[in-house]
Amino acid sequence: MKKLLSISSFATLALLWCCGGKDNPEPATSQAPADITIGHESLDVPQEGGTFTLTVTAPSRPSLSGLPEWITYKDGTYKDYKITYDLTISVNESADERSATLIVSAGTLGKTVTVKQAGFVKPSLNIDATLINAQASREAGNVYSFLRENAGVRVLSGVQSGDTANNNDRSEALYSLTGKHPALVSYDFIFLQYSPTPESWSWKVDYGDISAAREQWQKNGLVSYMWHWNVPTSQEAWEKGKAGDFEGYGFYSDKTGFSIVNALTSGTWENDFLLQDIEKVAGYLKLLQEEGIPVLWRPLHEAAGNYNVYGTNGAWFWWGRGGADPCKQLWKLLRDKLEGEYGLNNLIWVWTLDATRGAESEYASWYPGNDLVDIVGVDIYENDTEAKSRQYTAAVDLSGGHKMVTISECGNIPDPAKFLPAGQTWSWFLPWNLDASEYTCNTDNYWKQLMSSSLVYTRESMPSLK
Repeated sequence: MKKLLSISSFATLALLWCCGGKDNPEPATSQAPADITIGHESLDVPQEGGTFTLTVTAPSRPSLSGLPEWITYKDGTYKDYKITYDLTISVNESADERSATLIVSAGTLGKTVTVKQAGFVKPSLNIDATLINAQASREAGNVYSFLRENAGVRVLSGVQSGDTANNNDRSEALYSLTGKHPALVSYDFIFLQYSPTPESWSWKVDYGDISAAREQWQKNGLVSYMWHWNVPTSQEAWEKGKAGDFEGYGFYSDKTGFSIVNALTSGTWENDFLLQDIEKVAGYLKLLQEEGIPVLWRPLHEAAGNYNVYGTNGAWFWWGRGGADPCKQLWKLLRDKLEGEYGLNNLIWVWTLDATRGAESEYASWYPGNDLVDIVGVDIYENDTEAKSRQYTAAVDLSGGHKMVTISECGNIPDPAKFLPAGQTWSWFLPWNLDASEYTCNTDNYWKQLMSSSLVYTRESMPSLK
């Protein structure tokens, strides 16, 4: 009798184990509902996302579909005609609200749930509505308006041209890696003294060849030029330069004795050289204007912020070595010459400060003024991709918020998914090169992430601003 009882008890336990531990497709504990009911017909989700529950009552085990990539869910247990889903909604990296319609189905029955997620709050801006040049070309005005409209919403990808600094090789390298070209390419008049090189030379540079900039602009990309301004260290070096020997030229302060103070003084050889170089660069910029190509023009970069790099009264570059006032005078001279004398109306003037920690108190004394600057740039070289609050605040405060700000140069690229939600309105980022061994955060995967982000303009996603 005991043996029979044990067998019976084992069978009962086995039956309970088989039936009690899994979902009941059709629970028998209560009457089945005739329709689907949902705890929330809509969900309003904050920008930062999170985990949310969705409870569904249905006559049979329901399914959930229609989920976009930014919503995932964890299945629940279907019991007594009810099931609760855990929805995980990712951070909305855009300033735009996004929405999705989820579909709950059970047999022939169906209901929908609308999920709406807020975007990050676009900061309130007081950026000047127009360029400082009242005669600016239509194309330059279009570029400025586009950048202003996107400030705090999206950022442009960029890259610095390498080798002769007058080509699109790095742009094409990015395309090979990511399938997208950068929205902005920056070229450099660093080899102005050589241009054009003799036909007999194997290494060639000719800024009269604007094919790279033309291609970038025609395909809806933006064009920038900077100027590592090489100067002779002495009058003798200049005379040799006229004969094609430029060994005595340089732009670093510790490589040339060229005096900015003398260069701003009429009757000196330095002034003669300066004016001839301005005329030469104006000729090349005019070729761009003649083809309707606007230029984000960034001369005299990094003067502010590194004045004491080489000791007292020492800066990276000769145009900063004389102190703030001569540098500002040279900036104004450049504008007066290029716009006033040479009639260049395709320039958008980008003034660049260096982000040296502790130099913020010096920035204001170096700033040419809101009437002479369109955009304030900051060159940032740090070992991470975090938002750059110190540099951003300094750049914005400099103009009282009247000028757009941009990461005019960088090593490792600050992440737009971090700095835009933080209210930082950088217009573009522009790494100095594509060498991941030097800028280790800029991995292939990080580049692919950036160039596929909805926060980042590539050349392929740019509108025509012609």
